[in-house]
Amino acid sequence: MTSHRETQFSEGGRSKSVMNGAGTSQGQWGRAWKVDWFSLVGVIFLLLFAPFIVYYFIMSCDQYNCSLTKPAIDLLMGKAHLLDIWNKTPQLTRKAATLYTSWVIFQAFLFMLPDFCHKFLPYYRGGVQEGAVTPAGIVLKYEINGLQAWLITHALWFANIYFFHWFSPTIIFDNWIPLLWCANILGYLVSVFALIKAYFFPSNAKDCKSTGNFFYDFMMGVEFNPRLGKWFDFKLFFNGRPGIVAWTLINLSYAAKQQELYGRVTNSMILVNVLQAIYVLDFFWNEAWYLKTIDICHDHFGWYLGWGDCVWLPYLYTLQGLYLVYHPVQLATGNAVGILLLGLVGYYIFRMANHQKDLFRRTDGNCKIWGKKPKYIECFYMSADGTKHHSKLLTSGFWGVARHFNYTGDLMGSLAYCLCCGFQDILPYFYIIYMTILLVHRCIRDEHRCAGKYGKDWKRYTDTVPYRLFPGVF
Repeated sequence: MTSHRETQFSEGGRSKSVMNGAGTSQGQWGRAWKVDWFSLVGVIFLLLFAPFIVYYFIMSCDQYNCSLTKPAIDLLMGKAHLLDIWNKTPQLTRKAATLYTSWVIFQAFLFMLPDFCHKFLPYYRGGVQEGAVTPAGIVLKYEINGLQAWLITHALWFANIYFFHWFSPTIIFDNWIPLLWCANILGYLVSVFALIKAYFFPSNAKDCKSTGNFFYDFMMGVEFNPRLGKWFDFKLFFNGRPGIVAWTLINLSYAAKQQELYGRVTNSMILVNVLQAIYVLDFFWNEAWYLKTIDICHDHFGWYLGWGDCVWLPYLYTLQGLYLVYHPVQLATGNAVGILLLGLVGYYIFRMANHQKDLFRRTDGNCKIWGKKPKYIECFYMSADGTKHHSKLLTSGFWGVARHFNYTGDLMGSLAYCLCCGFQDILPYFYIIYMTILLVHRCIRDEHRCAGKYGKDWKRYTDTVPYRLFPGVF
């Protein structure tokens, strides 16, 4: 559902922050104002089948040893019935409900704390930060404290393992399916609440957008930035917590289960933990920058983000670790080193590409990229009020290689996660398949927006940087 990649609005092949909403027409901001039949069919399909997809993946591991084809074949051949599979599925338990409720409340508590990390960590931007101007002309402030929440949570996790022994480190894996029902309940509750809130007591009525179609509005959201009180922002909380904070804990629980079952933790499990922890920490280190991304500056808060962050993200983004519990893989040293390098190089490209664009934007081109003064294309565009604006499209560094080369680095890292699992089953490769579809679609969507905005200047840009993701290919 959500990518949770720090992907800002693409302008001229770069990740561009949405710095203002003033003068933006109704048709240019947020999600659609009108729903065509194709979009409506897609929305209904996701509402019906996305929860089933998550259940199918998790059930396949629990009952079919992580085979995606065996359950379908058994059902088609009459060897199994849906009711049989359902009856073998662990149900909601009081322990799981208590555990999940405590987790969400704890993360909400940490979310409301003032940030202290920015006071002693050089270069880290935490504390009160301003977001982009909303279409209604409001500049929202956020308490950026995700890194602090992650550090406190994990400090308590390791303190429990080595000192307190309140619970087993395998607790997440041991309650994984009962926790799935809890996550679904929260995902649907917050989505329904967000819809009701948008109609009856929105945080700002001018930042609401309704198509009049219930299914589309429920899924994509009506209110732009729903809040309770001054600080509890639904979009930032559910996008960044509790799902992403839990990501690394889930992987650690998988590693603990592997140790319990087999007496050791394989190098492939260690690689998954390390590479995905780098991504999670990167997300929180750059949380202030995340305020200028598509998730915050474009998407409304509905089922797509609410349910997606509660269920889709923690359950499908962690499939590699889950698979390795059922199929421990000990990689040859050369393969392990190669996968590690692929993941690290992918991360380097992803981070440095975004850094180059951010540096170019902050200095208005008065900087050096790869030791040289950056090249760019001068361009102009008109806002809805008829004002002419000037912009620059970077064509140096990684942005001269491809128009979305940060996505390329992203995909390299995603592939590295999957390769840790070997080639016996397709299940752990869902992530790279999903991310490829998601990011290619995002490329096309962003460029359609830029083409309409820049016109002939966009054509000049695409002639200069002809490839989107992979030079010579696409």
